[in-house]
Amino acid sequence: MNTETDFLNFTENYEKEIAPLFEEYNRAYFNASVTGKEEHYRKAEELNLKITKYYSDKEKFKYLKKLKEAKPFEDQILKRILTLLFNSFAEHQYRQELLEKIVQISNKLEQDYSTFRASLGGKDITDNEIDDVLNSSQDSEEVKKYWLASKQIGKKVFKDVIKLAKLRNQAAQELGFRNYFEMSLQLSELSVDFLTELLNKLDSETLPRFKKLKSQIDSNLSKKFNVDVNELMPWHYGDRFFQSGPRIFKVDFDSFYKDQNIERLTEKYYDSINLHISDILKNSDLYEREGKYQHAYCTNIDREGDVRVLCNIKPNHRWMSTMLHEFGHAVYDKYISRKLPWTLREPAHIFTTEAIAMLFGRMASSTDFIENLTGIDIKQKGKLNDEAFKSLQAEQLIFSRWVQVVFRFEKAMYENPDGDLNSLWKNLVSKYQLLNYPEGRNEPDWSAKIHIALYPAYYQNYILGELLASQLYFYLKDKVLKTQNKFTSFYGAKDTGEYLKNLFFSYGSLYRWDELIEKATGEKLNPEYYIKQFVKE
Repeated sequence: MNTETDFLNFTENYEKEIAPLFEEYNRAYFNASVTGKEEHYRKAEELNLKITKYYSDKEKFKYLKKLKEAKPFEDQILKRILTLLFNSFAEHQYRQELLEKIVQISNKLEQDYSTFRASLGGKDITDNEIDDVLNSSQDSEEVKKYWLASKQIGKKVFKDVIKLAKLRNQAAQELGFRNYFEMSLQLSELSVDFLTELLNKLDSETLPRFKKLKSQIDSNLSKKFNVDVNELMPWHYGDRFFQSGPRIFKVDFDSFYKDQNIERLTEKYYDSINLHISDILKNSDLYEREGKYQHAYCTNIDREGDVRVLCNIKPNHRWMSTMLHEFGHAVYDKYISRKLPWTLREPAHIFTTEAIAMLFGRMASSTDFIENLTGIDIKQKGKLNDEAFKSLQAEQLIFSRWVQVVFRFEKAMYENPDGDLNSLWKNLVSKYQLLNYPEGRNEPDWSAKIHIALYPAYYQNYILGELLASQLYFYLKDKVLKTQNKFTSFYGAKDTGEYLKNLFFSYGSLYRWDELIEKATGEKLNPEYYIKQFVKE
C-alpha cells in the first residue's frame, strides 16, 4: 500500500472515531454550562477523558511522527492534516495516570468556577451584580466589598490551580519540553520568543499614551469617590481586573441599549452584512438562570452546522458587545467550507477567530452602529462619535496592558509554579496597569481569573486577535468598501460578509494562520494597523 493511500485510510478512520466523541462532549459540556447539573459535568468529564486517551495512543503517534519526519506529501490538504494531527497527538503523549489526574482536576475546576457564587452579607451575588456595582457605584466602601467578594473564588481554587500547573508541566517535560507554557505555544504554531518580542513592542508603544489615559482616569475617579489619587485601589477602576476600565468619556453607551432587544439587534446587524445567524440563535442559550455558567462562549457542536452561543444578556453596552463578539466566532464556524475534511473544519488559529469576534464586538461602541440598529436619532453625532472613539481607544489601551499582565504571569508561573505567585501578580499589575495594590494583601487574586486555571496559555490570542482585527478593519474599510468613514460599523455592507466568507472563513484551517492572513490581506500580521488605530490616532 502506498503512503498516500495509507494516510487517507488513517484519516478516514480517525474522523469516524473522533468526530462522534467531540460532538457528544460538546453537547454534554453545553448542557452542563446551561444547567449547572452534576450529571452533565460528569458526562463531560467522562467524554473529555475518552478524547484525551484517544490522542494519547502511542501507535498512532508513532505512525504520524514517522510520516512527519519523512515529509512524503506534496498535496496541501494532506500536508496540513498531517501537521494538525501530529500536533494534536503530540501534546497527549504522556502517562495514562498523569492524563487522568489532569482531566479530573480540570473538570473539578470547571465545575467550581461555573457554579461558584460570591457571598456578601450572607447573600449570594452573581458576576453581573458585582459588575453592575463596580461600574456604577460611587461609594468607595461598597466597591471595595464587591471587589473583595469577586476574589473569593481565588482562595477556593488556587491550590488546585497550582497542582494542575505542576501536572501540566510534568506532562510537557515527559514530552521533551521545558514546561507546559512553551509546549502549548509551540504546538499551536506560536513561540515564546515571537510573542515576547511582540508584547515588548506593544508595551513600549502603548505606555506613553496609557500613562496619559491613566492620569485622566485617576483624576476622574478621585472626584467620583472623593479620595486622593494616591489612595485609589483596584476596586475603584470599574471592573474586577481593570481589563476594560471605567468610562471617563462623556458617552453613556448603556443608555442606547437599555430599552433594546439585544438578541434582535445582533441578528439584524449580521443579516445586514450577509452573515445570517437565525439558525444559530435557535440553538443558543442567551439569558440568565440559576446555576448557569455566568460568562459567554461559542461552541461548534459537530462541524456540520450546529453552532451555538451561551450568554447571559442584559440590555447594556457590555452584553451588546459580547453578543456581537460571540456571534463573530459563530459566523466564522458556520461558514467554514464543509467540502473540507472534518479535521480542517476549524479556524486557522484560535486568534483568527478571536480577531473576527473582536472586530465585530467593537461595533457596539460605534455611533454608526447605534444609529442604524437602534433607530435612535443621535444629536451632535460628530462630537459623540469622537467621544465614542476615545472610549473604544481607552478600552483597547487598557486591555493591551492587561494582556501584558496575564501573559507574563502565566509564563512565569509555568517556569516556577512554587514561586511567590501572589507577589508576582501584584508586581505585574503595578508595572503594566500602574495600579496601587492594597498594602499587606497576600491573597491568590490571580486565581480568580478563570483563564489562568482552565484556558492556560491562551490570553496572548486575545491581543493577537486585536491586532488582526485592526488589520482586517482597515482592509475592509479601505480596499473592499472604499469608505472614508472614520469609524464605520459596516452596517448594510454585504460585501463585508462576502469577503469574510469567501476569503477568510471558508478556508478553515487549510492554511497556517500566517499564510491565511497574507492570503486574505496581502501582507503578514502587522501590528502597525492596531497602533495606527488606537495608539497614534
